[in-house]
This record gives sequence, C-alpha cells and structure tokens, in this order.
Amino acid sequence: MKPLIEYRESQDVLHQELKQIEKWEKEQKDIFFWEKIGRWPFMLLDRLTPKIIKDKLEQLLNEMGSFIQNGGKYLVKEETVLSKLNKTAREYMIQQNGAASASDTENQPHSGENADAEHSAESTWDLKQAAELPLTIMDQTADEMTSGRITFATAQGATTGIGGVFTIAADIPILLGLSLKVFQEIALCYGFNPHDKQERIFIIKCMQFASSDIVGKKAVLEELALFDDPSRQAQVFSQMQGWKEIINTYRDQFGWKKLLQMVPIAGILFGSIANRSAISDVAEAGKMLYRKRRILMRLAEEENGLE
Repeated sequence: MKPLIEYRESQDVLHQELKQIEKWEKEQKDIFFWEKIGRWPFMLLDRLTPKIIKDKLEQLLNEMGSFIQNGGKYLVKEETVLSKLNKTAREYMIQQNGAASASDTENQPHSGENADAEHSAESTWDLKQAAELPLTIMDQTADEMTSGRITFATAQGATTGIGGVFTIAADIPILLGLSLKVFQEIALCYGFNPHDKQERIFIIKCMQFASSDIVGKKAVLEELALFDDPSRQAQVFSQMQGWKEIINTYRDQFGWKKLLQMVPIAGILFGSIANRSAISDVAEAGKMLYRKRRILMRLAEEENGLE
C-alpha cells in the first residue's frame, strides 16, 4: 500500500493551486467605508464603557503582546491539531484503499517508520511529518477546525447582543483571542509551529492582512512574499515593534458593529453576524496565506531535488 506521502500533489497540481491563490489575492477588495470610520462609534462605545471594563480590555491587549513575545496563554495545543490531522488522514486512506488501510496511518507519512508500532498516531506524529501530508488532508482539517470556531463566534456574538455594554466590551478581546487561535490552528494544519516566535510574527501579519484596506493588503502580501528569505531574518524580527498598532486597528474595525449590538433585540442578530463575519474572514485569510506558503516550500523542495 502506498504511504500517504505518495498521495501528495504533483508539481503541475501545485502550480495550479498556486494560481488559484494568486487569483484570490488579486480579487481582494477594499474594506467598506463604514469600516474605515469604525473608530468613530468605537470612541462612543469607549465613553459608555465603565473604567473597570476598559482596564480589562487593556490587560487583555497586553496579554496578546505576551502571545507575540513568548506565546502567553493564547497558545493552542499542538497535539489537538495533530490528532485531528491523523483522523482526517485515516479517513482519507480508507477512501483511497478501503477500511483495512486505516491502521496503516500510524506509520504515515514516513514509510520507513516501524511497521509494528502499536502506539497511536497522535503520540508518534510530529509537525515535520504533518508538513509532508497531501494538501487535501491539510485543507480538510483546517476547514473542519475553523468551522467549529465560526460557530462558536456566532453564538458568542448573539449572547453579547443581549448583555449590554459590559458583555459587548468583553466580547472584543474574546474575539481577538479567538482570531489568534484560529490562525494558530491553521498554521499547525499546514505544518508550521506557532510556538516559534517567527511564526507568531507571520500570524500577526495575517491578522493585519485580514483587517487592512486594499493598500494595506497589498503591502502585507509583499512582505509575506519574502517572509521565509533567510537574508531577511533580522528585518522580520524587527517588525514585532508595531504589534500593538496592528491589534488596535484590528480591534477598532469592530467599532460600528459593536455599537449596533446595543440596539435592543436587533443586537442579537447584529452580534452573531458581526462575529461570524470576522472569524470567517480570519479563517479565509489564514488558510490562503498558509496554504500558499506550504505550496511554495513544496515547489522549492522539488525544484532543488531536481538539481
């Protein structure tokens, strides 16, 4: 039976997938006018927010700064995502080869592993192995994990639409934290480790992309195109300095949306739609940008192998 690594996409398929991502990048539109003036209603919301809530907001924003510097409490568990990748891989192998193939994924994707190993794949797989999986498995796992996060964000938004200014103010850092977790889970799905500081910079850049206007999006794409260039390591780490501005901008885009949540009854609908939209945008940006990065790395590996 073929090992999972042999189900990886060919160079031609990878080039086709890359073209689709580049097409998506070109189709990115500017943010709406009312999102550009998001700071105005946020200032009003800020005036209505009690000091204790403002202090909590600032504390949580600082904790996100800790995430960038050392991971903090927002780091997700690598094992959870690897377990999900394993489950998807097992289902994929069953589809390709029948039910008898399911147990063989314990030794995948490296065909040279001990064939008699009785440990579960969750305990033997690592990110290096996960990075070798077919894109199909990575994509499916990322979609399934983000789907759960989007559902949670929708319910969270509806709940805060009921509770008034206290719950609305608290919802903003919750949404920021959820965004960070979505990016991390997507990173792990494509074989990248958010425990590495450089990877957390990439996540912040993805966050910046998701919340920027069209000019900002183009600038971020230019930076990310050279992100893995070894000659730019020092420059990449220096980009950490603007993290708080990025997070504040990301927060402020929710201003008008959060203000609408204060409308009686209708606030429930506004809250669920706003949160669902925010996390959906995050998930789409994260998947596309990490997918592109994995494809480029895989193409580079194959080209180097032919030399």
